[in-house]
Amino acid sequence: MLSKIRAVAFDLDNTLWDAEPVIERAEVRLLEWLKEHYPRIPERVSLQEMRAARQQLAAEEPHRAHDLTYLRTAALARHARECGYDESVAELAFEVFIAARHELEVFEDVPVALERLRERYVLGSLTNGNADLRRIGLSDYFMVSLSPRDTGVAKPHPAGFARLAEELGVRPQEILYVGDDPFLDVEGARSAGLRTAWMNRRGAPWPADLAEADLVVTDCRELLRRLEV
Repeated sequence: MLSKIRAVAFDLDNTLWDAEPVIERAEVRLLEWLKEHYPRIPERVSLQEMRAARQQLAAEEPHRAHDLTYLRTAALARHARECGYDESVAELAFEVFIAARHELEVFEDVPVALERLRERYVLGSLTNGNADLRRIGLSDYFMVSLSPRDTGVAKPHPAGFARLAEELGVRPQEILYVGDDPFLDVEGARSAGLRTAWMNRRGAPWPADLAEADLVVTDCRELLRRLEV
């Protein structure tokens, strides 16, 4: 199986960096900014209520549910309007959030692994998030970087993986897709015909109702060893 791999593609959040503390910090930064510049919003709406509003908006507009940037911006616009501010506040607020969202450090095993992998494979990424690899400083490693804004769908929809294969210029079965989520990443990629590697950095148990990944690794160092790179 591994001898036929021509491309390696990665999920981003929680695969190449720890996402939860980054997003939590970005949301706190946003809240602090709102308190300073548009205080009626945080006086009336908590972070928990903002999250619930995005979930409600996704349910109301399922055709846009894949686009996290849209959901966050549109929900912020609604909060601004309800609090007596112009909806243009949302774009300013989102820029505060997204700038903080890119203040992160990748796992220490990532840069060396990407450098070595790209000597043998073409590299790509497919994420459900809105991280921009250019702003993080990783874009030079990747031939293709796709998000739901590019594909129009979110994982595990097969169309995203098909677009990934098309842009990488290889067949789906020639891609090893590496991700941390058993369903969105591993099952999604497997169903679309890709080979799969589960990046299990947290020592989680594998879901009993899913077919196992082709590879299970704890970090990128182990991925290199398994691929004999």
